[in-house]
Order: sequence, then structure tokens, then C-alpha cells
Amino acid sequence: MATHATMPTHRRTGARAPAPARQEHRRTALAWAVPLALGVILGFWAFFINRDGGATTAGQIWLGVVSGVVFAALCYALARVRWALPRELRAAAFGVMAGGAVGFLSSLNGKSVLMSGFIGLVVGAGTFCTMFYAYYTREE
Repeated sequence: MATHATMPTHRRTGARAPAPARQEHRRTALAWAVPLALGVILGFWAFFINRDGGATTAGQIWLGVVSGVVFAALCYALARVRWALPRELRAAAFGVMAGGAVGFLSSLNGKSVLMSGFIGLVVGAGTFCTMFYAYYTREE
């Protein structure tokens, strides 16, 4: 007759460190450098699209500065709160940021509102799918 043998257990004598409940995210220089660089890129891009090879005016410069500052501030705010959001909302937030930026730049090109909105929607949906896949496969 077969009997069930129990496996011997090993008892730990030392104190065990508690498992981290959540990964701590430190703020580094990249936390402000990346949004700043993205804002500068978007600002220059908006300026050069609006300039269209003509003479530079103060309005074009202000358009580039304001759009770059607003985009950098939104990117910084999203980077600060992204880990507090569930992966679906986090991916949607990145999709909205990317789609809004591309739609805005497309509208400066002289395209219709519907075409700019469609381009922004396609880019935003692609960014959402990419970010959701990245978060879904790499998170616990």
C-alpha cells in the first residue's frame, strides 16, 4: 500500500524583509528634461510650420513658445501622475497627448478640421494600442 510522504520544511530563523507593496518611482533629471525637450521640439515645429518659408513675425514666435510651454507642462503633469493611473487610463492619456499634438500640428499645415482630427485620432489610437500592449506585457 502506498503512503503519502510529506516533504520536510525548512524554517527560517532570521527575520524576513517584507515584500515591497509597490515599486517606488524616483524623480530624476529626466523627469523634467524629457518634457522640456518635447516641448521645445513641438514649439519649433509649430513655429516652422506656421512660418511656411516667409518672414518671421512675433505672432509665429509666440505661437511656438506658447504651444511648446503648454505641451511641456502637460507632459510633465502626465509623467508625475502616470503611475497612479491604471494601465488603461495611462495608455489613454499618452494616446490623447500624442494624438492631440499631431492633430494640432496637422491643423497648422492648413488641413481641414476633419482631416486634422482624423489624423490625430489615428495617431492617438495607435499610441494607445502601443502603450497598452507595453504596459500589459511588462506589469505584474
